[in-house]
Amino acid sequence: MTVITISRGSKSMGTAVAEQVAETLEYECLSRAVLLEASEQYGIPEIKLTHALHDAPSLLERLGHRKDGYVACVRSALARHVARDNIVYHGLAGHVLLKNVSHVLKVRIVADMDHRVSIVMRQEQLSDVDALHSIQKMDKGRMKWSKSLYHVDPSDVSLYDLVLNVPRFGVQDAADLICRGAQLKQFATTTDSKRDMTDLVLACEVKAALVDEHPDVEITSKGGNVLVYCAAGERHGRKVRGVFDSLRKDIDGINNIEVHVGATPPESAV
Repeated sequence: MTVITISRGSKSMGTAVAEQVAETLEYECLSRAVLLEASEQYGIPEIKLTHALHDAPSLLERLGHRKDGYVACVRSALARHVARDNIVYHGLAGHVLLKNVSHVLKVRIVADMDHRVSIVMRQEQLSDVDALHSIQKMDKGRMKWSKSLYHVDPSDVSLYDLVLNVPRFGVQDAADLICRGAQLKQFATTTDSKRDMTDLVLACEVKAALVDEHPDVEITSKGGNVLVYCAAGERHGRKVRGVFDSLRKDIDGINNIEVHVGATPPESAV
């Protein structure tokens, strides 16, 4: 089985496609539930997590490094969910948060601007000019957010395995194409990809535990061996080492943990 992430622009029928895919495959369909789980586990009001995932960079700057902590908590909750497999996730940035897991099928839903404008005109009773401006503003905000946090352009098709123009196919046919893609062997869960997912869950949990006090750390995990990368000096490294005992106590699965000060973290780091 596999995990499917669906990225979409506003008013592109991506939610309808995600729900249809989940119904056809009998998968769990996730979006806001990840926020609720993260809110409960980490004791952060859901509204703050929502702002961290949706607000433009100018607003996020008011949160300081806390925005990184909020995003780390959501990523940790998402990683735990998808570790169970059989998931369709259509929240923000799933394709980035799970980019290094081979059994994730990353889908981008697009729609031509005329179609999106017609939906906004009908739903919000706007003129064609005002509807166009509304969509352009939303698209610009999402792009700024993605570039600010992850340094990627969400419209870059190289980030995805499959890009679909839904109005061209219709919701049902688009969903069928995604379901067929999910059955391909290259997206099947394997022993190795399952191990990678377990490593990602652990790395995300350690990151969420550290990021509030140490916002610049990056984490990798391999078979329970956790590496913490610190860009700052040895003094900062000693502070991080000082919480190792509490990490081992609070987080299951840590066999060993060490700090690398000044070393460049690998691409797989979270």
